Amino acid sequence: MLVGHFAIGLTAKRVEPKISLGTLVLAAMLADFLWCVFMLAGIEHVQFKPGRGAANYLVASDIAWSHSLLTNAIWGAVFAAAYYWRRRYPRGAWILFAAVLSHWLLDVIAHRADMALAPGVPSYFGLGLWTSIPATLIVEGGFWLFAIIIYTRAAHPQKRAGAYAFWSVAALLTLIWYSNIAGPPPDPHTMPVSSLILFTLVVAWAYWINQLRTARS
Repeated sequence: MLVGHFAIGLTAKRVEPKISLGTLVLAAMLADFLWCVFMLAGIEHVQFKPGRGAANYLVASDIAWSHSLLTNAIWGAVFAAAYYWRRRYPRGAWILFAAVLSHWLLDVIAHRADMALAPGVPSYFGLGLWTSIPATLIVEGGFWLFAIIIYTRAAHPQKRAGAYAFWSVAALLTLIWYSNIAGPPPDPHTMPVSSLILFTLVVAWAYWINQLRTARS
């Protein structure tokens, strides 16, 4: 998933207004950040085939260190522990742990059977939602729309910039997502770097939006 992960951050902000939206989005996207870093380091690998839509052109044959259930739980525990060490807020730490772990659950829904339980364990799961564009628009797109509604009702812009900055990037992310599920494959040589840049910009945007919009407790 793509906007599905961002949707986790938006809905979690409604559940726990004390945590910055940027931190919540970072938690929900942590597995993809690690995926980009591990690919650049040669630890993980993906292959590209001809076709349109990530479900058809992307073969994630070796992503267990960033995307397995066990490693997601470990990365989530480390992330939550770091937050607790800094903030001393147990509820916030548990929510961030759940946000990190949600990545595996959502990707099991979206991916073909390439989501591992743990590195070295030959059991893979995936319901293949992304193989159907109409189903993806309904399920993931519906979740994205729901999260936007929940967030905008819970966090109100202090000035017009808070509205413009949110809606313009939300629309851009929707277009990028649609290109992912229906468009041609990216350049395999630049994809890890371009993805890392995109994810970093989205997290920075979320931290900025957190300053522009006031969330109700």
